[in-house]
Amino acid sequence: MFKRLKEKWGIHSNKQLIIIFVVFGITGSLSVKLALPVLQYLSIEPDSFDSLPLGNVLYWILRILIIFPVYQVLLLGIGTIFFQFRFFWAFEKKIMNRLMGKRYFDENS
Repeated sequence: MFKRLKEKWGIHSNKQLIIIFVVFGITGSLSVKLALPVLQYLSIEPDSFDSLPLGNVLYWILRILIIFPVYQVLLLGIGTIFFQFRFFWAFEKKIMNRLMGKRYFDENS
């Protein structure tokens, strides 16, 4: 299983694969921790949506839309701390190209 993943990501060592998993784990956990203060700063709280139909769903959609860019920035920052900027920059470009449906980011840069 890991062999296929290493080939797909262009990784040659198990050490680099472990570092990448650690970066994903730290970034995911940190983005969840930062979600609440960011949402509070923007005055987006679940209670505000109680009176709306499907208010809970709307709250979670907003939460995901706001936290997604925070996650992307954290991924690059933490990846850089672990000396994996090149991997995560290529990963970010792939994600953005898939989301935008076009090639906004040249995958060679």
